[in-house]
Amino acid sequence: MRTAAFKSYKNGFYNFWFENGEELAFEEVHPRVLKQYDLKNDESLIDKDFRITFVEDGDEDNPIYRVESLKPL
Repeated sequence: MRTAAFKSYKNGFYNFWFENGEELAFEEVHPRVLKQYDLKNDESLIDKDFRITFVEDGDEDNPIYRVESLKPL
């Protein structure tokens, strides 16, 4: 788990900024996470810090990142 702030949902990507300054765009979010947090529409979640767990799928040249869990801080 890492700490990240949710920044936006744009063009089909969920954008998070991590504590080290790294920004990562996630193409997928586990359905149970979206059931808990309406990341597409709830503006109160912008800049909110979470403990995030994610996986990297795909291949080396074309990775796909998926959020597996979010826990608010």
